[in-house]
Amino acid sequence: MVETFVPPQRSIYASDPLQTRGRAHEEAPSATRTCFQRDRDRIIHSSAFRRLKQKTQVFVAHEGDFYRTRLTHSLEVAQIARSVARTLGLDEDLAEALALSHDIGHPPFGHAGEDELDACMQEYNGFDHNAQTLRVVTKLEKRYPTFDGLNLSWETLEGLVKHNGPVLTDGKSIDTLPQAFLDYPQLENLELHTFAGPEAQVAALADDIAYNNHDIDDGIAAGLFTVDEICEVPLVGDVFKGVRKEYAFLDEKLIVAEAVRRLIGIWVDDLVKESRRRLKKHNPQSAEDIRNLDEPVIAFSKRLDDKQRVLRAFLYERMYKHFKVNRMRSQARRILKELFELFNREPNTLPPPWRQDAEQTSGDRRARIVCDYIAGMTDNYAIEEHRRLFNLDSMI
Repeated sequence: MVETFVPPQRSIYASDPLQTRGRAHEEAPSATRTCFQRDRDRIIHSSAFRRLKQKTQVFVAHEGDFYRTRLTHSLEVAQIARSVARTLGLDEDLAEALALSHDIGHPPFGHAGEDELDACMQEYNGFDHNAQTLRVVTKLEKRYPTFDGLNLSWETLEGLVKHNGPVLTDGKSIDTLPQAFLDYPQLENLELHTFAGPEAQVAALADDIAYNNHDIDDGIAAGLFTVDEICEVPLVGDVFKGVRKEYAFLDEKLIVAEAVRRLIGIWVDDLVKESRRRLKKHNPQSAEDIRNLDEPVIAFSKRLDDKQRVLRAFLYERMYKHFKVNRMRSQARRILKELFELFNREPNTLPPPWRQDAEQTSGDRRARIVCDYIAGMTDNYAIEEHRRLFNLDSMI
């Protein structure tokens, strides 16, 4: 059978690289790439992106090489985001850039690592991985001679900051935001009270699709729950039962793979259908119109969203609260807590150039330097740093 899908033409409400609001530091345009393609390439070549290969979400990187890392997760998100953006006539390159970069502010050890760093930084205005992503791409990456960061376009920075919706809502003031946001001098220029552009909205929900389904895959592979148990979850269970019925003698690994493939298709189809309904309803004439609406235009239907909440509740109980995961989380938190306390108390134990910067300051600024150093670690590097500093055998 010949595949017949024909991508639609570019929509009038797609973000237009020719109409970009530019970069913080002016640069000559590329002769071969749009500004959004350059952003994507800069993200891929960044140190923070490469380190995602040894950062995980639920498991620890050394637990097994078949679990998703944040790198493989980001690639899955990018694939879904490009497909949805293409179908809706949006800018695929901007959607891909946002999908690839959405996790680069995450510390080691997933959510456990973020929770612990936030606890360590409570006296210093906390830690937030979304804010840290902005800090990475505007300050911490050092790759250019005339500026810090990656000098990404306005549209990419806006999408990174607002991919989950407006940052300032319900009368919230800017000074209540995480410190890593406040340290960016042009933060208010990102129009924090509006929604992000359509490509950022696509990337955010592509993230949901990817982690919903790869958590099913990884949870079964890790033995945290069984196919029979996931079959009790509405919608998801129907798909698994359908695959089992159609392929009665198929190996369980292939049953899981086929079911997850079908589930991703269901999520994507629903997202496209509901988004088209909302776009027709609002009839935006530009990406700016989409930003100024009172609801996102990229969304799941209420029916699927309800099913999704049931799935997340199942995964929370059977996977994220499993005693094996709790043990990993406990160990991870202790590692980061002890590293933070040592580096903050004894900055001369930091490697250069972190040591020089930390020794020249104190209080909030020193703590933020220590936090930046730890947040940039991979799972394996954090384990090794802790071993070198706290295991006496490593001195022999």
